[in-house]
Amino acid sequence: MSPTKEKIQSLLNQLPDDCSIEDVQYHLYVIEKINNGLKAAETQGTISQKEAEQRLSKWLIS
Repeated sequence: MSPTKEKIQSLLNQLPDDCSIEDVQYHLYVIEKINNGLKAAETQGTISQKEAEQRLSKWLIS
């Protein structure tokens, strides 16, 4: 079995028996977004918590 099929099978085994197709799609979407974020962090690097807070501080309403 391919790694992709194995990951999907693992996901299906974890979801409840009465889950909908939309539930499966949502979980696949979330997994893909997380994997993309981890790849981006490896290739592009990350920023510190302090830097993130500074960047986001301009959006705070005082």
